[in-house]
Amino acid sequence: MSHGKKYLENLKKYDPAIFYDLTEALGLVKVMAYAKFDETVDLSVKVNLKKSQSVRDTVVLPNQFRGEKKILVFCKAEKEKEAQDAGAAWVGAEDLIEKVKGGWMDFDVAVATPDMMKDVGKLGMVLGRKGLMPNPKTGTVTFDLKGAIAELKKGRMEFRADKTGVVHLAVGKISMEPEKIAENVKAVVSEIKRKRPVDAKGEFIRTVSVASTMGPGVWVSIKDED
Repeated sequence: MSHGKKYLENLKKYDPAIFYDLTEALGLVKVMAYAKFDETVDLSVKVNLKKSQSVRDTVVLPNQFRGEKKILVFCKAEKEKEAQDAGAAWVGAEDLIEKVKGGWMDFDVAVATPDMMKDVGKLGMVLGRKGLMPNPKTGTVTFDLKGAIAELKKGRMEFRADKTGVVHLAVGKISMEPEKIAENVKAVVSEIKRKRPVDAKGEFIRTVSVASTMGPGVWVSIKDED
C-alpha cells in the first residue's frame, strides 16, 4: 500500500518503534492529523486469545463524540409504549420486519425483545451483514427496553476481537481535548481487561495503539493504564 506525501512526512515526527505514554501518544496523533475534516481517533488493542476464545461486550464511553443514534425496536404491542417513551425512533413488529426485509435501513442500532427473536432471526442475512442483528451479549435482546435505550442514547458501543485478536474502536475526534480522548481509551482498555477469558494464560493485552483516520498508528505503553 502506497502512502501520500503528508503521511510520509508524519512518519518523521515520531519513532514508530517507541511505546509512548497515553498522553504523549494522543498528542502525536493530534499533531499528525492532516485531513480537512475532523478525523476520528481509533484505538486498536491486540489481545492474547486462543482460537476457542473471544472477547465481546459493550462499553459506554465517558465522553461522547457522535450524534444521537436512531434506535429501532422490534417488540409486541404491550412493549411499544415503553420503547416510544424511552426515545426509540422506530417501534413495531411484523410491519418493521417486512420493511427491513425490503431493504429499508434508516436506523443505527436494532433492539428486540426475546419473544421477537424467532421472527427477527429471519433478517439474519440483512442485519448480520451490517452488524445490526440484536444480540443478548450486547444487551440488545432484552425486555428492559427503557434501560437498553437509555444506555444506547448515552453512546453505548459494542466491541469485539476480530479473527486476528484485535479490538478496533473509535474513541474520539481530533477536535476533542486529549484528556477526554484519554478517558475514553482507559474506559475501553479497562472493559477489555474485564472480559479476559478465565482460561486465558500469560499476558492478555499484547499491544495498544492509537491513530487518526488518515494518520499513522502510535504505540501506547499500557503499564500506566493498569
